[in-house]
Amino acid sequence: MTVIDPTLEYEQTLFDAGAPVVIGCDEVGRGAVAGPVAVGMAVIDSECREIPLGLRDSKLLSEKKRVALAPVVSAWVLHSAVGLAGPEEVDEIGIIKALGLAGKRALAILHAQGVEVASSVLVLDGNHDYLSPALRHPLDVRTRVKGDRDCASVSAASVIAKVHRDTLMITAHERFPRYGWQGNKGYGSVEHMSAIRELGPCAFHRRTWLTEHVG
Repeated sequence: MTVIDPTLEYEQTLFDAGAPVVIGCDEVGRGAVAGPVAVGMAVIDSECREIPLGLRDSKLLSEKKRVALAPVVSAWVLHSAVGLAGPEEVDEIGIIKALGLAGKRALAILHAQGVEVASSVLVLDGNHDYLSPALRHPLDVRTRVKGDRDCASVSAASVIAKVHRDTLMITAHERFPRYGWQGNKGYGSVEHMSAIRELGPCAFHRRTWLTEHVG
């Protein structure tokens, strides 16, 4: 697979059109059977030029490289935030609404940091805007397929969110070591699913998802 380095070309078109800041957005943990879903956001302006060396979509980086890159990325962007929706919320409202809730929480963190969210342009990875239905007031949200690969702001959000969620799952592994979350991060690995069949689920599992995955 050819690895494509992200650029700021798309973000520059938004700056040229008058956007004061761009907020790259990406989710992680959507397909996991345990743990929260997370939405990361990374804020840049037109002065953020030198993209950190090695920045890519988090899925294209090893865990070691992601962990090393995360503080560099956090220092490059103006602001960053990660919003979470817990497994019980995923069970209660479904994954799409949970993504919206997590994104709304990330925006609240950015607002508390002083970001003028209302005048920003948000670039959301993918082709589905799960964020807008969760908002009381509409924002300028642009979906972009493969934005996490092509847009540096979205790649930055991807790395920040992935490392944040992975750290949470490694911490949870200390409480529930039999599920192997230190390695699988809550996704449905063979080891993880076997442990669920043997031990049953715990409070950190998405119960509605297990009915589909565990025989």
